[in-house]
Amino acid sequence: MRVEADTAYPEGQLTLATANVLLEEGLQAMAQGCAQFDLSGVSHVDSAALSLMMSWKRAAASQGRPLSFRNIPATLSSLATLYGVAEFLDA
Repeated sequence: MRVEADTAYPEGQLTLATANVLLEEGLQAMAQGCAQFDLSGVSHVDSAALSLMMSWKRAAASQGRPLSFRNIPATLSSLATLYGVAEFLDA
């Protein structure tokens, strides 16, 4: 995961196969001061991506820090709407 200033850039797949590694990379990025994740480099997602994003959100909230996502792929937005968690990712 590439990190620039306050933004982390996950790339490739956000799937069950990559979730554990990306969770740790994301938490490390947040420890370095990242306040947002730009998902423009994400090529494929499954429902594990939602769990991953919510885990990052919960970690930020537990530290009293804001966290946002930008350039969420349309397929991921559709999954979030289907599972009723779209507002959680936007909050």
